[in-house]
Amino acid sequence: MRRYINLLTPIALIVILPLCAMPGAAQKLIDTQSAANPKTNSRMLYHGGPVLHFAQNAYVIWYGDWPGGTIANSRAMQVVGGFIATIGNRPYMNINSTYADGSGPATSSLVWGGNVIDASYSHGSDLTDADIQGIISDQILSFQLPHDPQGIYIVIGSADIASNDTGFCIPGAPPYHASAIINGAFTNYIFLGHPNRCPTLAGPQFSGTNVPTPHDTFAGDALAANLARALNASYTNPRGNAWFDRYGLENADKCVDAFGQPTFGETYLTANGARANIHLGQSGDYLIPQNWVNARRGYCAMFPQ
Repeated sequence: MRRYINLLTPIALIVILPLCAMPGAAQKLIDTQSAANPKTNSRMLYHGGPVLHFAQNAYVIWYGDWPGGTIANSRAMQVVGGFIATIGNRPYMNINSTYADGSGPATSSLVWGGNVIDASYSHGSDLTDADIQGIISDQILSFQLPHDPQGIYIVIGSADIASNDTGFCIPGAPPYHASAIINGAFTNYIFLGHPNRCPTLAGPQFSGTNVPTPHDTFAGDALAANLARALNASYTNPRGNAWFDRYGLENADKCVDAFGQPTFGETYLTANGARANIHLGQSGDYLIPQNWVNARRGYCAMFPQ
């Protein structure tokens, strides 16, 4: 996996202003009020905000002890990178095009933008939302990543990184996504914690004794599944004021336990005996949660009907 080579002119000043929109705070509200027994069959409601249009460029920041040289870390990084590079414009991502704003449907495009490793622990080992914004800002200020209004910045913590503020490892809390204003432009970002910190919460589909995963890396396969869920929510509710149901559930929240259903995307077994539900060419097989198709009678699926 390559590092991003900066092609931008210097940026004099980066200003970060947190949004008072839904993603951060509302995800905690979902956790405490509805995640235990969500009414997943309720229809999605539009609240007037924007969805994401045009190709989105994904930039990954590996925060913490990722460059340790372990085979497990390297394999997990490869699996996540392969997923990002090949999931764009697939029928699975086309589900997000069933959500629209006044400018048209949400995009299904995702492009690999690059990645960097931040091993400095400059924002500590228990990250707040402000820390995550700061990590992104650091990489922009140091010209390791571009300041891209069409970018989604994905901060992934190593196994020694906690983030209570984002709900990571808290039962019922979805993968975290939010927006902030960086240098005058809205910037979308995601935080994913390392699944090894809470395996039964971060990768329940792989829970059990000697349960294989498609790439033989629990961390990588669980991260890919959680990233799929966070991307779906980011595309259709980037600022927290677009699409969610009456209970505050975003699209992917309604399908958190749905991995295979007849007609709408069944699972299959890979060569190593793992369960999977999507094949992404050279990147291989993945087991990711289905997404909610926004139809008159919505449903969980791997592709829109």
